[in-house]
Amino acid sequence: MKKNKIVITLSGGMDSAVLLYKAAEEYNEVHTVTFDYGQRHHRELISAEKQLLNVRHDFPNVVFTNKILDARYIKNIAPVSSLTNDDIDTPNVKDVMGEAQPKSYVPFRNLMFLSILLSYAEALKAEEVWYGAAEADSLAGYWDGSVQFVDKMNQICLLNREVDVRVRAPLLVMSKKEIILNGIELGVNFADTYTCYSGEYPCDAESASSALRLKGFVDAGFRDPLAYKQQDKLNKVYDSSNCKNIVTD
Repeated sequence: MKKNKIVITLSGGMDSAVLLYKAAEEYNEVHTVTFDYGQRHHRELISAEKQLLNVRHDFPNVVFTNKILDARYIKNIAPVSSLTNDDIDTPNVKDVMGEAQPKSYVPFRNLMFLSILLSYAEALKAEEVWYGAAEADSLAGYWDGSVQFVDKMNQICLLNREVDVRVRAPLLVMSKKEIILNGIELGVNFADTYTCYSGEYPCDAESASSALRLKGFVDAGFRDPLAYKQQDKLNKVYDSSNCKNIVTD
C-alpha cells in the first residue's frame, strides 16, 4: 500500500530524477521543490520541468505539485563556490576526490534547503522529506551529503514535539552505476536530466559532475544520452566498453 505524502527536492539532475520516480512509486502525493539559487548550471531548472512532465505522464494516478523557490540570496551571501561565482573555475574530477571540500561546495546549502523542505513537510503533514544525496557526493568531499549529516538532521527532527517527519536520502548507499540502472528500470528519461556544473551544453565531460555521471553510465554498460563537447572521444570509450543505447518506450 502506498504512503500518503512526501516532499522532495527536484534539481533537474540525474539523481534527482531517479528520486522523483522512486517517490512516485511509493507515495500518493509527491510535492517537489526546486531551488533557484543563481547556480551556474541554471539549465538544470529546465530539466526539472521536463522531468515533472514525464513523471506526470508515467504516473497519472499520483498527485504532483512543484514549487520553484527563489534562493538567490545564497549567491549574495556565499559567493565562494564555483556554482555561485563565475570567477571560480569548475572543478574537474581530480579536484574532488579526497578529503578536501571541492570548489563546487556551497556553504551549508543542503542544510538551508532541508530546513525549508521540513517546514513545508510539516505544514502539509507529509511523512518524509527526501533529497538526492548519493554515495559519490560523500566520497567527493560534500559533508552535507553523508550518512552522518542525515542522521544529525533526524536528531534535530526528533525535537519536534508534535510532528513526526524524517529526512531520508534513498540514494545515499547507491553508486552512480546502481542509480542509473535503477532509473532505467523505473523508466527515467536521462536525456531530460542535466548534471554539468560548468553550465554548458553540449556538456563538458571533464567537469567533475559530468565525469562521475559518465563513469556511472559506462560502468552500467550504457551510453549517456546527453551530448558532450568531447563526444568523439566518448564514443570510442562507449565502443570499447560495449555500451548500449538506452531503449525507451
